[in-house]
Amino acid sequence: MRRSLTAAITAVAATAIAVPLAVGGTAHAAAHAARAPRVPVTDFNHDGYADLAISAPYATVGGKTNAGYVAVVYGSKNGPDRAHPKIVDRGTAGVPGEIEKDGTFGTQVTVGDLDGDGFTDLVVGSGYSDKLVTLWGSKDGLTGAAQELPATSAGFATGDFDGDGHRDLVSNDYPDNDEDEEGMTVSYGPFTRDGKPQRQEAIHTSQTFGPAYLVPGDLNGDGIDDLVTAHGFEESAYPSRFWKGTKDGLTGTPQKLKSSLGGAVADVDGDGYGDFVTRDNGTSNDDNESDKGTVRVDYGSKNGPAATRTKKITQDSPGVPGVGETGDGFGSDISAGDVNGDGYADIAVGVPGEDIGSGSARVPDAGSFVLLKGSRTGLSGTGAQAFDQSKPGVPGASEKRDYFGNRVLLSDVNGDGKADLTVTARGEDGAYKDSGAAWYFPGARAGVTTTGLVSFGPKALGAPEANATFGQDVGRY
Repeated sequence: MRRSLTAAITAVAATAIAVPLAVGGTAHAAAHAARAPRVPVTDFNHDGYADLAISAPYATVGGKTNAGYVAVVYGSKNGPDRAHPKIVDRGTAGVPGEIEKDGTFGTQVTVGDLDGDGFTDLVVGSGYSDKLVTLWGSKDGLTGAAQELPATSAGFATGDFDGDGHRDLVSNDYPDNDEDEEGMTVSYGPFTRDGKPQRQEAIHTSQTFGPAYLVPGDLNGDGIDDLVTAHGFEESAYPSRFWKGTKDGLTGTPQKLKSSLGGAVADVDGDGYGDFVTRDNGTSNDDNESDKGTVRVDYGSKNGPAATRTKKITQDSPGVPGVGETGDGFGSDISAGDVNGDGYADIAVGVPGEDIGSGSARVPDAGSFVLLKGSRTGLSGTGAQAFDQSKPGVPGASEKRDYFGNRVLLSDVNGDGKADLTVTARGEDGAYKDSGAAWYFPGARAGVTTTGLVSFGPKALGAPEANATFGQDVGRY
């Protein structure tokens, strides 16, 4: 019988499917268990296994360069079912639009049960001002039933910001105005099948420029998703904002946080509050590409992210494998899930700029990932793991500019109650340069393992391979 994470899947709708990430072993954790952060599962066909959506926005499709597609690989008891993928592009029956040169379908992808039918839906972005497209989930998975949404591809995410049990869509859209003010728009679900939300709310972010990152999650333990937005312009990194979710949606005056780049919300210490785990970028964006990289944890509380309880972790922290070097980009991508089944959220950290080897054998930007373990005392380097393509049991070889770790995703693909790790390398070469590929590491009691590890690229899925950059993005809540 499948345990914990997937046991709930067969009982309730996909957007409501959730388990506490951390019940923990302390009295304090038990006291907050009822309101612990909850984790929706990406399950397009509602069969109890988490599914994968992996984008290849620069693939040549139908002879059109940079047309792009998204590959959906369904979960199974044996992990990713590579024999029955669903390849979605602008030429797929039911998908609005048509295949176009430089269409970059799949530049960004996310997921959520927008129409409230119990099946996860896929949301796909493409060109900057193009309308988002959602493909509706069903018992047969993604069949091609699709609709444009009232939002564009500038940046988007899903969450339940009013606590009504339905997923909402937040995007970087904001109405044109004479003052050139910027902000975001929340489209509240459930959506109708013609793509219309129940209502929309435009929110001024009090910044000259709109949010660059949107990270949803329950940070104050009230059962309603909150939102963290990142802001900046050119070399300047501005303070991020914490927007509290309420029964009326994202309202009120936001709380200022330290500047951040992306991240995830998860309970890494089991106290019942979601913690904001992000890449810290200080006060400047100038060094983001050349930076060693720092992961920061702003621990949650009844009032949201705590201003004083925060922690920074680098590759030079005790227990963390490797050494921080210029351009590593430790924290370029972050994902959360309970890999070892101990009740605490673990954090996968992408390090796509990691150089592998040394001296004349040094391979620049081959990439790696690090798994940081959660515990009663929070996130640390204790028990951390690191893998790259040169490690025993990992298919492939570390090559220049593979960017292994470009995307990391923790989700329970094989339904055993432990989160598995999917890692992508958008620069992996196959028959063509930059075809891209993905690796699936099963979760186990000791952490992620190479036992049962599989890797696959476009060719294995029967998808276009030329310059695909397969793994540019992955669908996640």
